[in-house]
Amino acid sequence: MTLRELEPRLAELSRAEKAQVVQILIRDLGNVWPGIEKNAGVVGGDACIVRTRIPVWALENYRRLGWSETQLLENYPTLRAVDLVNAWAYANAHPEEIDRAIHENEDA
Repeated sequence: MTLRELEPRLAELSRAEKAQVVQILIRDLGNVWPGIEKNAGVVGGDACIVRTRIPVWALENYRRLGWSETQLLENYPTLRAVDLVNAWAYANAHPEEIDRAIHENEDA
């Protein structure tokens, strides 16, 4: 079924059924984070800020070392404030992944 074929059928659903569809789609999308992407060929597949090769774990590591957001934005001129908001949300939701990446890169 194509999206064009699906759209009129979705319009026929009740509000409750539409809410269920949204929940299903969100579950299906899985680990989707605004402003964050993972690509196998970029930084070993680590979560990065979109349109950059800046890994979330690196930003989180700098934050743990006491860097302010102002310092991060000054040292990474391609970053925007919203990128840091997205990075912190991702890091808070995936602490084990971020800790592992930091430790792996400290040993490298």
